[in-house]
Amino acid sequence: MSTHIESKLGDIADTVLMPGDPKRCEYIAKNFLTNVRLINNVRGMTAYTGMYKNKKITVFPSGMGNPSMGIYSYELFKEYNVQNIIRIGTMGSYSNLQLKDIVLVTNSITNSNYGRYLCNYNNINIDSNLELNNVIESTANLLGKKIIKGNIYSSDVFYEQNNDYQSKVQKYGVLGVEMESFALFVNAKYLRKRASTLLMVSDSFLFKDKLSSEEREQGLGEMITLALESCLKL
Repeated sequence: MSTHIESKLGDIADTVLMPGDPKRCEYIAKNFLTNVRLINNVRGMTAYTGMYKNKKITVFPSGMGNPSMGIYSYELFKEYNVQNIIRIGTMGSYSNLQLKDIVLVTNSITNSNYGRYLCNYNNINIDSNLELNNVIESTANLLGKKIIKGNIYSSDVFYEQNNDYQSKVQKYGVLGVEMESFALFVNAKYLRKRASTLLMVSDSFLFKDKLSSEEREQGLGEMITLALESCLKL
């Protein structure tokens, strides 16, 4: 059915959690889901479908950057009839956020041309889905989990030279930086689906501490639980 995904139509749930890292998908599948099946392994993008309580969930990696997220989320929405994608990832903080704080993204601002070349979407900013965000926020309140809502900068360049991040904070009110949400939100808007992003602070432009790769992979339990519990309401 798809250029980059080998799954059959029924293999993928209508709600997908989307980390960047395939290993993070494996971790979620093994530690949070039951009756798990490997449903994709093309190019090492290992994806799994299983059950969380009474809900069928797929965890599918996006890879890094807007182009990779753009490919996989587009095909999931269009070819596999996925209705909801919640990106769960990490971010670098431009603000006074602390390590492991959880951010629910309300708007993505970008330096990417992804929207322009996909569908003539020429704005540099795009909202996440309000309905889906409301579900996540109400779930966080029920679970007693603190989340921070705000804007994120979605860059096409990880090693952005001369990054005047303070001007981005002042101009756009961004809390920090990541690399995938803009493409996800454009695809969702274009294909009339729903998408949100939850991010955990893994490092900061203001202080030196940062999470190790192992902590990034396995230290996301609180955010993963929030995303999965939110999926039960979809």
